[in-house]
Amino acid sequence: MTRPWCHLLLLTIPVTLVVTTQLAANGVKKVLSSFEPINTSDASVKQCAWFAVREYNKRSDDKNVFLVASILQAKLQITSHLEYLIHVQLVRSNCPKSLSNNENCVLLKPFNLEKKMNCRFLVGAFPWKGEFTLLEKQCEDV
Repeated sequence: MTRPWCHLLLLTIPVTLVVTTQLAANGVKKVLSSFEPINTSDASVKQCAWFAVREYNKRSDDKNVFLVASILQAKLQITSHLEYLIHVQLVRSNCPKSLSNNENCVLLKPFNLEKKMNCRFLVGAFPWKGEFTLLEKQCEDV
């Protein structure tokens, strides 16, 4: 003899899958884990910060590249992907944007040329696949 609640349970599984799929298809974000602080030296945080600053530099009107002076804070949220909320301090470097390689860039020391910014980046990521998307950015001069 089967119990009636077993049938009900078996019927709820497909309904839940259909509703979850529909929510994702309609752009409703399902949060599996809310933002929690994580270590700023985490490799994925550094990857996301590098990506966000690269995107910032592409869209910036400044003639020089900005670099991360420090990662101030990082948080992680789990949705259909990983979302990193990263607060960084950026400083203008000596490298013009026209250079494709900024590995040898240094932060500007003449203080009249130095420009600092605090930025908050929200990066959607699948770090293990190397996939990153800049979801939000907000920067202000320091």
